Amino acid sequence: MPETARSRGADLLRDFSLEMTGKDAAELEQARAAIPPGTRINVTFLGNEDLPMRLTAARMVKELGFVPVPHISARRLRSRATLEEFLAVLAADDVLGEVFVVGGDPSEPHGPYEDALSVLNTGLLQAHGVRHIGVTGYPEGHPAITDRALWTALEAKTALLREQGLPAGIITQFGFAAEPVLTWIECVRARGIDLPIRVGVPGPAGVRRLLSYATRFGVSTSAGIAKKYGLSLTNLMGTAGPDRFIHALADGYDPHRHGEVKLHFYTFGGLRTTSEWIAEFASATH
Repeated sequence: MPETARSRGADLLRDFSLEMTGKDAAELEQARAAIPPGTRINVTFLGNEDLPMRLTAARMVKELGFVPVPHISARRLRSRATLEEFLAVLAADDVLGEVFVVGGDPSEPHGPYEDALSVLNTGLLQAHGVRHIGVTGYPEGHPAITDRALWTALEAKTALLREQGLPAGIITQFGFAAEPVLTWIECVRARGIDLPIRVGVPGPAGVRRLLSYATRFGVSTSAGIAKKYGLSLTNLMGTAGPDRFIHALADGYDPHRHGEVKLHFYTFGGLRTTSEWIAEFASATH
């Protein structure tokens, strides 16, 4: 990697964030040595997790010296009371400084909140002491939502958060190609949205698992992109890391055009493996 790209790669990796599920709490303890103190760690809000599991994970993140970022999945909330209970419990344990608000997977809302914007509009987040909010971005679109609707939603959320005076940032869905990500970021900036962006990166994992998650989330997995990323479609038992993706991102990243950009790693159940991979990769870029 040329020196300028190496420097940009190091900048992208600085202050990276991670994602974990409630079930990853034990593995976080094993991974802690490879994770810089103060790292933001997002805690998911999945359908097979309950409140105690999410709370335990958020507590452990804080106890180990990291910053918990609990997810709020709008469509999984069954009532306003459910949202209030979740926020109150997190606030009581002082793990509610930052949250990430997402629409969620269910095709039909389980309660009154159809999307992230409807949760932000309640005013409950700031009422419970939330100081920073993350929202989603989709560089390669969403299989069930039109591009026009995605842009409208992002602009509406950005405007509301600005009106509410809440610091915010964007975390993107993961992808396998740097070019559409960089192009999308330029479009974000062209629309006057200057929020910091964390680019979603799939952590190192088996090829079969990566392709499975890509299919599940509607991420493009054309043969050309897969090959460029390093996925061997003829060896599904192999493994792949995001080094090519990060190198390509660093090669094309221009702070003047793209603004503040960092990386967010989706660990796919491999929290320790991902954390150790990042530490090794970061060391190699210096």
